[in-house]
Amino acid sequence: MRVDPREKLRRAALLLLLRRHRYPGAREWELRRYLGEGFEEVIKVLDQKLRELGLRVKRVRYGDGEYYAVVLDRPIESAEFRSYGWRVDEMAILAVAVGYILSRGGSAPRKEVESLLEEKIPRWRIERGIERFVRMGYLEQEGEDLKIGVRSYIELDLERLVKLLVGGGGT
Repeated sequence: MRVDPREKLRRAALLLLLRRHRYPGAREWELRRYLGEGFEEVIKVLDQKLRELGLRVKRVRYGDGEYYAVVLDRPIESAEFRSYGWRVDEMAILAVAVGYILSRGGSAPRKEVESLLEEKIPRWRIERGIERFVRMGYLEQEGEDLKIGVRSYIELDLERLVKLLVGGGGT
């Protein structure tokens, strides 16, 4: 039975837009299972349609697989942050933690990250923020170390973040 291309496009959009597990988007094997072997072409068409709305499909290699997710095509303006439920200090915790972890080669002791943040942010807020970001998948905790989680690779522009943190502009 041949599936209508519009139906495949609809399925792809549902897989990438509706959250079914801890991370946004879908893994490659999920797309292959629900869309068939030619899923890459369906994703290309969906990406073209989403770009008209200021969105795009992003593909990220993480661990032993690949993830596909819908992300914004351009950065969010600072005035828009409040409508997404993020506090400025929470954004700072995530940005500094991710930047520091990147500077340490992808893994850093949690205590070092917390110590760095304590210079500007109360300890209780740091602990709560890090726990939240671990739960949300932006950070991962392995023993005493923090690593960058799959959501950070999907949703953050890590190259731009590093440039902003080292003073290179990021535009």
